[in-house]
Amino acid sequence: MSIRVLLVDDDPLVRAGLRFMFDSASDLEVVAEAGDGATAVDIVAKQRPDVVLMDLRMPGMDGITATSRIRALPHPPAVIVLTTWDVDDAVLRSLDAGAAGFLLKTASPSDIMQAVRAVIGGDAVLSPRSTRQLLDHLRAGGSSEARLAAENAMAVLTDREREVCLAVGLGLTNSEIARRLFIADTTVKAHLTTIQTKLDARNRVEIAVLAERAGLITG
Repeated sequence: MSIRVLLVDDDPLVRAGLRFMFDSASDLEVVAEAGDGATAVDIVAKQRPDVVLMDLRMPGMDGITATSRIRALPHPPAVIVLTTWDVDDAVLRSLDAGAAGFLLKTASPSDIMQAVRAVIGGDAVLSPRSTRQLLDHLRAGGSSEARLAAENAMAVLTDREREVCLAVGLGLTNSEIARRLFIADTTVKAHLTTIQTKLDARNRVEIAVLAERAGLITG
């Protein structure tokens, strides 16, 4: 069964390029396109795609608001932000709104398609470079209260769960974590499910942020 994708971008040329790219993959299907956030929310409610590729800066309803409204729907699709900027406040707000991660529009076609496949399986959407940028950005604005809260949250995890958190913070995929820790992919997924529950984290991004604030990630 194909992964059903909604493309959201106010530039029709960008949408055409993405559609052409997805048409080359037998397991990915573009089911609709939208040029603004309000249209995207309506399409999601009616067509129920599996993944939304979301531009942030659009006329009318922007991508951040659209992401928040989409993620508030029953059984919402995953949202991946596509942006021409590296980490900035708009990207961070989109992650707070429920986006699973972000990619630059300059990412290779294979990276974009793999991100769509990965998010369906709950895997990494941020590349190691993007993860590092995100955490560096957050570190610059971190507070002692946030650090203490993260340390307390991490204290409830087992040693193995903290190792998984560190690997997530380094931007590793489930398969890479499995190889790093010499465990099965299914075990990694089980650990991540438990970690998200214990930390009350919605996704890998929030796990990475807490790992950074708790001091697990150095260098």
